[in-house]
Amino acid sequence: MRGVPAIAVVVGASAPRRARVGDVLRVGLTGGIGSGKSEVSRRLAALGAVVIDADLIARDVVAPGTSGLAEVVEAFGLDVLRSDGRLDRPKLGDIVFADPDLLARLNAIVHPRVGARMRELESSADAGSVLVHDVPLIAENGLKEQFDLVVVVDVPPERQLERLVNQRHMSEEQARARVAVQAGRQQRLAIADIVVDNSGTLAELDGEVARLWAELRRRAETEPAGAG
Repeated sequence: MRGVPAIAVVVGASAPRRARVGDVLRVGLTGGIGSGKSEVSRRLAALGAVVIDADLIARDVVAPGTSGLAEVVEAFGLDVLRSDGRLDRPKLGDIVFADPDLLARLNAIVHPRVGARMRELESSADAGSVLVHDVPLIAENGLKEQFDLVVVVDVPPERQLERLVNQRHMSEEQARARVAVQAGRQQRLAIADIVVDNSGTLAELDGEVARLWAELRRRAETEPAGAG
Protein backbone atom coordinates (compact mmCIF):
# COMPACT_ATOMS: atom_id res chain seq x y z
CA MET A 1 0.00 0.00 0.00
CA ARG A 2 0.39 3.33 -0.44
CA GLY A 3 1.46 4.86 2.84
CA VAL A 4 -1.13 3.74 5.41
CA PRO A 5 -1.89 0.08 6.24
CA ALA A 6 -5.39 -1.20 5.54
CA ILE A 7 -7.71 -0.68 8.52
CA ALA A 8 -4.77 0.54 10.54
CA VAL A 9 -5.57 0.91 14.22
CA VAL A 10 -3.75 4.04 15.31
CA VAL A 11 -1.23 3.46 18.10
CA GLY A 12 -2.79 4.25 21.45
CA ALA A 13 -6.33 4.19 20.10
CA SER A 14 -7.31 0.68 21.10
CA ALA A 15 -8.48 1.93 24.49
CA PRO A 16 -11.64 4.03 24.44
CA ARG A 17 -11.13 7.78 24.54
CA ARG A 18 -13.91 8.03 27.13
CA ALA A 19 -16.56 5.81 28.64
CA ARG A 20 -19.33 5.29 26.11
CA VAL A 21 -22.49 7.24 26.72
CA GLY A 22 -25.49 4.92 26.51
CA ASP A 23 -25.52 1.43 25.01
CA VAL A 24 -24.45 2.01 21.41
CA LEU A 25 -20.97 2.42 19.93
CA ARG A 26 -20.89 5.84 18.24
CA VAL A 27 -18.52 5.80 15.28
CA GLY A 28 -17.61 8.86 13.27
CA LEU A 29 -16.86 7.89 9.65
CA THR A 30 -15.11 10.54 7.60
CA GLY A 31 -12.88 11.08 4.58
CA GLY A 32 -12.13 13.69 1.98
CA ILE A 33 -14.31 14.17 -1.08
CA GLY A 34 -13.54 11.39 -3.55
CA SER A 35 -12.13 9.11 -0.84
CA GLY A 36 -14.88 6.53 -1.26
CA LYS A 37 -16.35 7.11 2.18
CA SER A 38 -19.84 6.36 0.84
CA GLU A 39 -18.64 2.98 -0.44
CA VAL A 40 -17.45 2.14 3.07
CA SER A 41 -20.70 3.43 4.56
CA ARG A 42 -22.84 1.26 2.25
CA ARG A 43 -20.85 -1.83 3.07
CA LEU A 44 -21.10 -1.20 6.82
CA ALA A 45 -24.87 -0.76 6.51
CA ALA A 46 -25.12 -4.09 4.65
CA LEU A 47 -23.16 -5.77 7.45
CA GLY A 48 -25.53 -4.46 10.12
CA ALA A 49 -24.37 -1.00 11.16
CA VAL A 50 -26.95 1.70 11.77
CA VAL A 51 -25.74 4.40 9.40
CA ILE A 52 -26.74 8.04 9.75
CA ASP A 53 -25.63 9.82 6.59
CA ALA A 54 -25.07 13.54 7.06
CA ASP A 55 -24.98 14.16 3.29
CA LEU A 56 -28.38 12.55 2.74
CA ILE A 57 -29.83 14.47 5.66
CA ALA A 58 -28.30 17.67 4.27
CA ARG A 59 -30.28 17.08 1.09
CA ASP A 60 -33.47 16.38 3.01
CA VAL A 61 -33.31 19.58 5.06
CA VAL A 62 -33.24 21.70 1.89
CA ALA A 63 -35.86 19.71 -0.03
CA PRO A 64 -38.75 21.60 -1.66
CA GLY A 65 -41.19 22.94 0.90
CA THR A 66 -38.70 23.02 3.78
CA SER A 67 -37.72 26.04 5.82
CA GLY A 68 -34.11 25.17 4.99
CA LEU A 69 -34.64 25.64 1.27
CA ALA A 70 -36.54 28.86 1.84
CA GLU A 71 -33.64 30.23 3.88
CA VAL A 72 -31.10 29.19 1.23
CA VAL A 73 -33.10 30.96 -1.47
CA GLU A 74 -33.36 34.05 0.71
CA ALA A 75 -29.59 34.04 1.15
CA PHE A 76 -28.48 33.12 -2.39
CA GLY A 77 -31.39 34.01 -4.68
CA LEU A 78 -33.74 32.13 -6.98
CA ASP A 79 -30.90 31.32 -9.38
CA VAL A 80 -29.86 28.43 -7.13
CA LEU A 81 -33.13 26.61 -7.91
CA ARG A 82 -33.69 24.22 -10.78
CA SER A 83 -36.77 24.49 -12.97
CA ASP A 84 -38.53 21.85 -10.85
CA GLY A 85 -38.03 23.90 -7.67
CA ARG A 86 -35.27 21.74 -6.25
CA LEU A 87 -31.91 23.07 -5.18
CA ASP A 88 -29.33 23.18 -7.95
CA ARG A 89 -26.52 21.77 -5.87
CA PRO A 90 -23.73 22.04 -8.47
CA LYS A 91 -24.56 25.70 -9.10
CA LEU A 92 -24.70 26.48 -5.40
CA GLY A 93 -21.46 24.57 -4.91
CA ASP A 94 -19.69 26.67 -7.51
CA ILE A 95 -20.83 29.78 -5.65
CA VAL A 96 -19.92 28.83 -2.09
CA PHE A 97 -16.70 26.94 -2.74
CA ALA A 98 -15.29 30.05 -4.36
CA ASP A 99 -15.95 32.22 -1.28
CA PRO A 100 -15.32 31.09 2.32
CA ASP A 101 -17.79 33.64 3.70
CA LEU A 102 -20.57 32.33 1.49
CA LEU A 103 -19.71 28.75 2.43
CA ALA A 104 -19.94 29.70 6.12
CA ARG A 105 -23.29 31.34 5.44
CA LEU A 106 -24.63 28.16 3.83
CA ASN A 107 -23.26 25.99 6.63
CA ALA A 108 -25.00 28.18 9.21
CA ILE A 109 -28.30 27.37 7.52
CA VAL A 110 -27.78 23.67 6.91
CA HIS A 111 -25.63 22.35 9.78
CA PRO A 112 -28.02 23.05 12.71
CA ARG A 113 -30.83 21.32 10.85
CA VAL A 114 -28.64 18.35 10.02
CA GLY A 115 -27.48 18.06 13.63
CA ALA A 116 -31.03 18.08 14.98
CA ARG A 117 -32.14 15.35 12.56
CA MET A 118 -29.10 13.21 13.34
CA ARG A 119 -29.89 13.38 17.05
CA GLU A 120 -33.44 12.25 16.35
CA LEU A 121 -32.24 9.23 14.38
CA GLU A 122 -29.63 8.33 16.97
CA SER A 123 -32.19 8.30 19.76
CA SER A 124 -34.17 5.60 17.94
CA ALA A 125 -31.23 3.15 17.55
CA ASP A 126 -31.53 -0.21 19.31
CA ALA A 127 -29.35 -1.11 22.28
CA GLY A 128 -26.07 -2.72 21.27
CA SER A 129 -25.99 -1.09 17.85
CA VAL A 130 -22.88 0.06 16.06
CA LEU A 131 -24.04 3.55 15.14
CA VAL A 132 -22.04 5.01 12.24
CA HIS A 133 -22.25 8.74 11.65
CA ASP A 134 -21.19 9.29 8.04
CA VAL A 135 -19.90 12.86 8.33
CA PRO A 136 -17.55 14.56 5.83
CA LEU A 137 -16.31 17.36 8.08
CA ILE A 138 -15.33 15.80 11.41
CA ALA A 139 -11.79 17.18 11.23
CA GLU A 140 -12.83 20.59 9.90
CA ASN A 141 -15.46 21.17 12.57
CA GLY A 142 -13.60 19.69 15.55
CA LEU A 143 -16.15 16.92 16.10
CA LYS A 144 -13.82 14.07 17.11
CA GLU A 145 -14.87 14.11 20.76
CA GLN A 146 -18.52 13.57 19.84
CA PHE A 147 -17.73 9.95 18.93
CA ASP A 148 -16.37 6.91 20.71
CA LEU A 149 -13.94 6.46 17.85
CA VAL A 150 -13.27 7.97 14.43
CA VAL A 151 -12.69 5.97 11.24
CA VAL A 152 -10.94 7.83 8.41
CA VAL A 153 -11.19 6.58 4.83
CA ASP A 154 -7.88 7.55 3.29
CA VAL A 155 -6.64 8.00 -0.28
CA PRO A 156 -3.75 10.02 -1.73
CA PRO A 157 -4.79 13.48 -2.99
CA GLU A 158 -4.07 12.55 -6.60
CA ARG A 159 -6.60 9.71 -6.36
CA GLN A 160 -9.19 12.12 -4.98
CA LEU A 161 -8.75 14.42 -7.97
CA GLU A 162 -8.80 11.51 -10.43
CA ARG A 163 -12.10 10.23 -9.04
CA LEU A 164 -13.74 13.64 -8.99
CA VAL A 165 -12.84 14.23 -12.62
CA ASN A 166 -13.57 10.74 -13.93
CA GLN A 167 -16.51 9.69 -11.77
CA ARG A 168 -18.22 12.97 -10.89
CA HIS A 169 -17.34 14.68 -14.16
CA MET A 170 -15.88 17.76 -12.53
CA SER A 171 -13.29 19.87 -14.26
CA GLU A 172 -9.86 19.71 -12.65
CA GLU A 173 -10.37 23.27 -11.43
CA GLN A 174 -13.68 22.36 -9.78
CA ALA A 175 -12.15 19.26 -8.23
CA ARG A 176 -9.21 21.16 -6.77
CA ALA A 177 -11.57 23.80 -5.35
CA ARG A 178 -13.62 21.11 -3.55
CA VAL A 179 -10.52 19.47 -2.12
CA ALA A 180 -8.97 22.79 -1.07
CA VAL A 181 -11.82 23.77 1.27
CA GLN A 182 -11.61 20.50 3.20
CA ALA A 183 -9.08 19.40 5.77
CA GLY A 184 -5.79 18.15 4.38
CA ARG A 185 -4.90 14.48 4.43
CA GLN A 186 -2.61 14.76 7.46
CA GLN A 187 -5.23 16.73 9.40
CA ARG A 188 -7.74 13.92 8.88
CA LEU A 189 -5.24 11.20 9.75
CA ALA A 190 -4.41 13.07 12.98
CA ILE A 191 -7.94 12.47 14.31
CA ALA A 192 -8.16 8.82 13.24
CA ASP A 193 -8.56 5.92 15.62
CA ILE A 194 -8.81 3.55 12.65
CA VAL A 195 -7.65 4.23 9.08
CA VAL A 196 -9.14 2.44 6.06
CA ASP A 197 -7.10 2.62 2.87
CA ASN A 198 -9.32 2.95 -0.20
CA SER A 199 -6.74 3.59 -2.88
CA GLY A 200 -7.17 0.08 -4.30
CA THR A 201 -10.02 -1.77 -5.97
CA LEU A 202 -13.58 -2.23 -4.75
CA ALA A 203 -12.83 -5.92 -4.26
CA GLU A 204 -9.95 -5.00 -1.95
CA LEU A 205 -12.26 -2.61 -0.12
CA ASP A 206 -14.71 -5.44 0.56
CA GLY A 207 -12.10 -7.25 2.61
CA GLU A 208 -10.99 -4.14 4.43
CA VAL A 209 -14.54 -3.25 5.44
CA ALA A 210 -15.18 -6.80 6.63
CA ARG A 211 -12.14 -6.49 8.91
CA LEU A 212 -13.28 -3.04 10.01
CA TRP A 213 -16.72 -4.41 10.90
CA ALA A 214 -15.18 -7.18 12.97
CA GLU A 215 -13.15 -4.58 14.89
CA LEU A 216 -16.20 -2.37 15.46
CA ARG A 217 -18.25 -5.32 16.73
CA ARG A 218 -15.40 -6.29 19.05
CA ARG A 219 -15.28 -2.80 20.50
CA ALA A 220 -19.07 -2.62 20.82
CA GLU A 221 -19.03 -5.84 22.84
CA THR A 222 -15.96 -5.22 25.01
CA GLU A 223 -15.59 -1.50 25.68
CA PRO A 224 -17.52 -0.09 28.62
CA ALA A 225 -20.64 1.97 28.36
CA GLY A 226 -21.70 4.44 30.98
CA ALA A 227 -21.62 8.05 31.94
CA GLY A 228 -19.06 10.16 30.03
